Amino acid sequence: MGQYKNGEPALILIETSTVACSAALSMGDRIIGYRESDEPKAHASKLAVFIDGLLKENGMTARQCDGVAVSKGPGSYTGLRVGVSTAKGISFGAGIPLISVGTLETLAFQAIEENLLPDGCHKIIPMLDARRMEVYCSEFDDNGKETGITEALVLDGQSFRKNLDRGKVLFIGDGAEKFSGLVGGNPNAFFKQCCPKASAMLKPALEKLENGLFEDTAYFEPFYLKEFIATKSRKSLL
Repeated sequence: MGQYKNGEPALILIETSTVACSAALSMGDRIIGYRESDEPKAHASKLAVFIDGLLKENGMTARQCDGVAVSKGPGSYTGLRVGVSTAKGISFGAGIPLISVGTLETLAFQAIEENLLPDGCHKIIPMLDARRMEVYCSEFDDNGKETGITEALVLDGQSFRKNLDRGKVLFIGDGAEKFSGLVGGNPNAFFKQCCPKASAMLKPALEKLENGLFEDTAYFEPFYLKEFIATKSRKSLL
C-alpha cells in the first residue's frame, strides 16, 4: 500500500453525515477527484459508484492508497452507517488504515478553505441540523482548532451571545439557517447554509495519517451524539 506517486500519500475521503453524499481522492495535499450528490436517501446507491469512478479515473486501486478517511459524526444515523460501513469494507479489503474525521471539524476546515470567514472573524461555529430548534455544534478558532465541545444544543436568541459580543462569528452547516432567524440582525453574525464535503476532510485526515492515528477497523463505530430513535409507521397494516 501507499506512497503512490512521488512519495506522496493518497487517501480516499468519504463524507455521508447529512443529506449530501460525497467522496474525494487526494494525492499529497491536493484533491485530484471529487464526486457529490444531494439526492435524498441515495447514499447507499451512490457512494460505492463514486469511489470506484474516482479510482478508475486516476488509474488507481484502493490497495495503492495510504488510507481511507470517513466522517465519524455527529450527523444522520443512516448516512453515517453507510459511510462507515463502506470505509471499513475498503480498509479490510485493501489492507489500508481507517481514519476518522469529525463532521464539525470538516465544516470548520471547509469554511477556511473556501475563504468564507469575514475579515476579523474570531470564531467558527459549525452547526448540524437536528430536530426542531436543536443542532449539533462546537466551536473552532480561525485556524480550525477546536476550542469548544461537541454538544446537542437547543437554540434561542441568547445562544453564543458571548462569542457574538466579542466579534465576528461564522455559523456554518445545514443548521445555520435556522439560527439566522434568531440572531440574523446581529452585525457580528455571519451564516453559510451548506453540507460538509469530503474534500474538506483532507487536512485533518493527513495529520492523522502522519501521526499514525488510526481507528480499529473491526470495532470502530460512528459518533452519533444522541441515540437513534426509530418511529413507528402510521400506516395501517390492514
